[in-house]
Amino acid sequence: MAVGRVIKPHGVQGEVRVELMTDLPQRFEWLKVIYVGERNPRPIAVESVRYHQEFVLLKLAGYPTRTEAEALRNELLQVPEEEAIPLEEGEYFLHQLLGLEVFTEGGQGLGRLTDVLETGANNVFVVVGPGGEHLIPDIPDVVQEVDVDGGRIVIRPLPGLLGDGA
Repeated sequence: MAVGRVIKPHGVQGEVRVELMTDLPQRFEWLKVIYVGERNPRPIAVESVRYHQEFVLLKLAGYPTRTEAEALRNELLQVPEEEAIPLEEGEYFLHQLLGLEVFTEGGQGLGRLTDVLETGANNVFVVVGPGGEHLIPDIPDVVQEVDVDGGRIVIRPLPGLLGDGA
């Protein structure tokens, strides 16, 4: 589970500035190890955590200088899924939606959710199926049901959303 991305080194002591990808920045304080990298992430011990403006500053073992910390630029920071913060009833992680089948309330199959675009206002589901690609806003007026265990999402399309007047 991605919890952040290294933006750049901070200072000369090997700290890195982290762009947050979690709603709970304090989670970094609990970590003894963080996994660095998107593919084949490697475990690295967390030496210190502090906050600066809206960023978390991390000091990771093995990166004692700014020059060495530069190697971490743009790296994804992850934790094992079992260490994820527990979700409330009805909540889900975005990666759990990938591959779910999307249907209208009337039972029309639109295809599979292939991507989630995170915009400022709301997420947008990218659904690809026999009728092409559809961009479905993740808003309460449209998304009626998300059943991760059942492998399906049910939507109520707004007029014109599917390009056919539906």
